[in-house]
Amino acid sequence: MRSRLDPDTDRTPRGRLAQARLHDVLGYHVAQASIVTNAVFEAQVEPVLGLRKVEFTVLTLIGENPGGTPAQLARALAFTPGNITMWVDRLVDKGLVRREAGTADRRAQHLYATPEGEAVAADAIARIVEAEDARLRGLSPAERAMLVELLRKVAAAR
Repeated sequence: MRSRLDPDTDRTPRGRLAQARLHDVLGYHVAQASIVTNAVFEAQVEPVLGLRKVEFTVLTLIGENPGGTPAQLARALAFTPGNITMWVDRLVDKGLVRREAGTADRRAQHLYATPEGEAVAADAIARIVEAEDARLRGLSPAERAMLVELLRKVAAAR
């Protein structure tokens, strides 16, 4: 906890509302920061590539983990099996993901990004990184790396 709050910096960036009591609430700051990252996504990916944030995440994880299963995705993203099936179905319908039946157990599904899916994911990542770099130019590369590492540690607390 901070011992002394600065009335100039303990205000919301927009609206200039006092937020000093929220200073030590990590979830509040994560939510405020997500306003920036969501705006980047909504400007650079959703209208251009036609992907929602969840679709982008699922597609990218499938591309990074070829042959993974819907159950693995559901665990990784804290989704229900039915919810992950819905998102995978949407990506299959868009031609970005394909399913293959398992060789040992034909009921098991393995997921792969199609070449188009790989290209869309790579394009989305490039767009996001470029736009985030522009929006977050106040962060040095070291600060950005530190922020990413700290957020990964927070996420690992699940």
